[in-house]
Amino acid sequence: MITDTFDNLSEEIIKVNRNDKAVKVDACILTFSHVILKYVLENFECKKIGDLFSSNGVNPVYEFEYKNRYFAVYMSYVGAPACVADIEDTMSIINTDKYVVFGGSGCLNKEIARGKVMVPTEAYRDEGTSYHYAPASDYIKIQNADVVANFMETVGLPYVKGKTWTTDAVHRETRANFEKRKADGCISVEMECAAVQAVCDYRKLNAYFFFTCGDLLDAPKWNERMEKNQVKHTQHDTGHFDIALELACYIVE
Repeated sequence: MITDTFDNLSEEIIKVNRNDKAVKVDACILTFSHVILKYVLENFECKKIGDLFSSNGVNPVYEFEYKNRYFAVYMSYVGAPACVADIEDTMSIINTDKYVVFGGSGCLNKEIARGKVMVPTEAYRDEGTSYHYAPASDYIKIQNADVVANFMETVGLPYVKGKTWTTDAVHRETRANFEKRKADGCISVEMECAAVQAVCDYRKLNAYFFFTCGDLLDAPKWNERMEKNQVKHTQHDTGHFDIALELACYIVE
């Protein structure tokens, strides 16, 4: 059973390549948006420092300087398995223990204002990847939730803290499961958080998460809450990268 999957006693067959010559950066910023990555490349002096390889093609990793700090940035694939594999593979390219992870999420509570920043405190493990990195449990604690919340307070950004629901199956978010997760206190649903926290715990890395509220599940019918070609208040809102960048500066000060 999946609850018996965690194995920290036998060796890994495909080992993570930790490169002693990897480029040292203060933190790595991970985006899921091709629009945001394009914005970064057009507005910062980025230098390509490596590639992440998969059958989907080559995924470049870039470095840039900001406020006398050096940061890496790349566009992750969506979904827990690919996202975690990318993080593992970055360790052959960059040397850092800090990963800022941000993106859009579904909203489980209609009282939460659209576009408001959400800081996850725990993640419900409704995916498979995390069970290979941590013993079985319903939830995994988000270790740096208070750090991210303190940052939001410091810069005066409205935010809300709460649990998140990490799922592998976006088209199987059923009404009954939604009601269970909402009753548990989950305020968002996404596809990576639990797994990313698990791999970071296992590899002794630090993850810093925030989400912005997009589509609404807490309604009689699913509400996309987005007009055609809309960017603001969506996962492609470039203002979210500015938040992530300032958060990256905050955690390395």
